[in-house]
Amino acid sequence: MPTTVLLADDERLIRSGLAMVLSVHPDITVVGEANDGAEALLMCRELTPDVVLMDLNMPVMGGIEATREITSDNFTADPDYTAKVLIVTGLGDDENVFAALRAGASGFVLKDAAPAELASAIECVANGNGYLAPAVTRGVIAGIATRSAPTRPVAGLLDRLTPREREILTLMAYGLTNEDIAARLHLAMGTVKTHVCRIIMRLEVHDRAQAVVVAYQNKLVTPGHELPHPVPAGSSTSPATPQSPRTK
Repeated sequence: MPTTVLLADDERLIRSGLAMVLSVHPDITVVGEANDGAEALLMCRELTPDVVLMDLNMPVMGGIEATREITSDNFTADPDYTAKVLIVTGLGDDENVFAALRAGASGFVLKDAAPAELASAIECVANGNGYLAPAVTRGVIAGIATRSAPTRPVAGLLDRLTPREREILTLMAYGLTNEDIAARLHLAMGTVKTHVCRIIMRLEVHDRAQAVVVAYQNKLVTPGHELPHPVPAGSSTSPATPQSPRTK
């Protein structure tokens, strides 16, 4: 079954361009186009798309408020239906991006992203993995999270994780994919996916993107520090543990 997408943008030309770009992907089907956030809510309830590609600045109702509504637990009468929201944004809109992530968005993609990246981002979000544009992931999340108060206390969240889960969440916050994490920690892909699912469940967040926000908010990762080099196989020291010293 193809991934169904609802486009929400107040500029018809942009919606048409996005629809045209996505039309060449057989695994993605655009099922509707909304002119603002309020219309997006109505169409989302009617069409139940897998992903809403959401602009932030729209009349009547903006993307942040619409995202909060769409991702709420009681958005539809069907308890099994949950739409994923992917924000389309430009550079320099960091504060709005972070607000959208806190509202429940599963990630963001830049407006000038290549068609292949846009399609990949949609599929990632549809599969529950979340998507943060690689060019700005750490700068956006780290920079904004450090200026914002944690949504919940550290003891109530990170202490729920096992040492291995904290280690994997750290690597997720540095932008590593499941494949990267598996290679770095010498784990099977299935094992990494299981850990990621448990992290998301224990942190009580929607997806991978929300987990990364929690990691930065609760200072599991220190902004401005680079990911340490992995420890060679056979070493007694676990690689990239949160307690390991980092250098700039």
